[in-house]
Amino acid sequence: MKKIFSRMGDGSALWLSEDELRQDLRTGTEDAADRGKIGPLSDDELERLFEICAAPQKVVSVEPGQEVVHSFDAGTLKFPLRGGVPVDRLGTVMAHERAFCSDTFEVGHSDYSFKPVKAIIAEERQSMEQIQLNATIPVYYGAMPNLGLYTKPDGPIDNWSELLPMGKVQEAREAQEEACEMAIQDIFFVAEAMHEAGSDGINFDTVGASGDADFLASLLAVEKLKKAIPEIHIEMGMAGEFVLGMHGGLKYNDTRLAGLYCHKQLELAEKAGVDIFGPVINTKSNKSVPWNIARSCTFVKACSEISKIPIHPNAGMGVGGVPVTSTAPVDAISRASVALIEIGKADGL
Repeated sequence: MKKIFSRMGDGSALWLSEDELRQDLRTGTEDAADRGKIGPLSDDELERLFEICAAPQKVVSVEPGQEVVHSFDAGTLKFPLRGGVPVDRLGTVMAHERAFCSDTFEVGHSDYSFKPVKAIIAEERQSMEQIQLNATIPVYYGAMPNLGLYTKPDGPIDNWSELLPMGKVQEAREAQEEACEMAIQDIFFVAEAMHEAGSDGINFDTVGASGDADFLASLLAVEKLKKAIPEIHIEMGMAGEFVLGMHGGLKYNDTRLAGLYCHKQLELAEKAGVDIFGPVINTKSNKSVPWNIARSCTFVKACSEISKIPIHPNAGMGVGGVPVTSTAPVDAISRASVALIEIGKADGL
């Protein structure tokens, strides 16, 4: 029987029979449906996924006219830090606009968190103004809420990750609540300043990385920004497919944050005032790429079916069905991208 080239979630090569490929697609969507309490993909959708994953071409694509826009996280960091190319942020933006034909781009500092940016906001405003004078495409400013930076020794608050193993649950919760309040103020300060400097939008990246308090700080910061600056454009990209309950008792609009999957995260982001939502579906490295793609499409489809705002699922480096590798194989990322657009009904990536 003919074998179909594919990959594992860690990027290693894999050859599957047609039956094995179909089985992985079905079990992948069933896993997402079970975890998220959502509907699985239909038989027709699974058949289309099979065609995408079994295509003999190394690179697959959508049909002309079905393309979607791209937004970026940590955009200006990837050339110099991950690619090893010695180019400044303006050069990175210009290369993506004029050579790579990017739809949007994002400027971020190497620390890539709101707290450290606050101390160098004057320099960041100058960089944004210079980039805006040269760029035509929309350019965002991006950073992470990153509540971990508010804990000792980087910040003034006791580390809840140390308090919890000691059984100091209440102290750990109070520390997270205190960090949440500090983060809201820092996020507002930086976002307001960058908006005044000409940023076309603010990207909240890796939201929820420190758990439910991290997500709450982001939601409340968005709410505060939208009240003060109604025209400000905000994109929110998540850190994981469900919210870690590091606190466990935090709520937003009477909804408990811990354990929320993508489609439930989306509903709260919309209420807060987010303009673009980026769901994240984690790639399992010990499962095949088709299994991960089917799973990702199931979650993204659940978001698209209820969303009132554009959905830009994260696709790359271990999320969205893409292998857990620094540089994603083009065969895998192209299949994941087409699937998220055609099956997940994503508005962008």
